[in-house]
Amino acid sequence: MSRTFLFLLGSGRPGGNTEILARRAAEQLPADVEQRWIRLAEHPLPDFEDLRHRTGHVPPASGDEALLLDATLAATDVVIASPLYWYSVSAPVKRYLDHWSGWLETPGIDFTARMAGRTLWGVTALAHEEEVVAEPLVGTLNHSAAYLRMHFGGVLFGNGSKPGDVLNDSAALARAKTFFTQEPPLARYPFEVGAEAA
Repeated sequence: MSRTFLFLLGSGRPGGNTEILARRAAEQLPADVEQRWIRLAEHPLPDFEDLRHRTGHVPPASGDEALLLDATLAATDVVIASPLYWYSVSAPVKRYLDHWSGWLETPGIDFTARMAGRTLWGVTALAHEEEVVAEPLVGTLNHSAAYLRMHFGGVLFGNGSKPGDVLNDSAALARAKTFFTQEPPLARYPFEVGAEAA
């Protein structure tokens, strides 16, 4: 099966450090791997409304939600490129992930079964030297992947605050060259038996 990478850019500004790092990693993908880039700020989703016990969810017929749902289902690999905002993903990314909850409950989409076995990746830039501060971001992505029985490729970290700073992070640029070449395991919750050995 041919691979299709969907890059979802969650930054509040274009061309920031996270996007730069994601594009450096994407440059290493084989030429026959399709890439689609979507800037979430240009396709804003409304706040998620949980309709499970009221009217129920219906498939979006048009607009930004339909575009993002179709792009998500068409991808074998979903890359969340979000700067570290208050130790987790940005608001547009969180809103996108919240809409997964609706897609899980929408008749006819079969979101859970269709996402199983695909791969979720993360890319983030942070101003801290210690990556441990990004554990909430990593947990959000890992646990989302685990819930849907997706593979999780981990998070590519870069350091930077001002636009372009990440280009000075030689270690991050080196990691970017091989980030997408790994074969990620199925995501595991940390409390699962044997998860620490995965």
